[in-house]
Amino acid sequence: MMRKTVLTLLCLMLPLQAAAQAYRAENRLIVVPLTAQEFEVIEDHGAGARHIWCAAAEFAQDVLGLPRGERLYIKTPRGPSVSGVGRTGVVYTTNPERASGDRGQSYSVTINRAGENLPSHHARQFCLDRIIELRDF
Repeated sequence: MMRKTVLTLLCLMLPLQAAAQAYRAENRLIVVPLTAQEFEVIEDHGAGARHIWCAAAEFAQDVLGLPRGERLYIKTPRGPSVSGVGRTGVVYTTNPERASGDRGQSYSVTINRAGENLPSHHARQFCLDRIIELRDF
């Protein structure tokens, strides 16, 4: 009976431990580390491509310590989350070899194509979208 109780407690604690490793970006999106070079941004709060790139860049710079000039690559475009059932996410990598698809530079900001990439400092600029200046009114 004791062994069954301990096993049950361990099973209950594992999801909590994984959730504790998640990072909440300044725009409230959750970023889940997958490996040392890969992470997933979970889509939420009506977020668009710019919001998701913002969260990815913030995580890469602040948590992974990625230099500002280094590029982020979409490994798995927007689709079913690999870290949470019933959610939508985008998997990023800091390793260009892990990103399939066309890794050429693009003139649009998208999360729907594998290989899409931006320098982290460029993507981090999208975090400024939420700042509203008085002169904007």
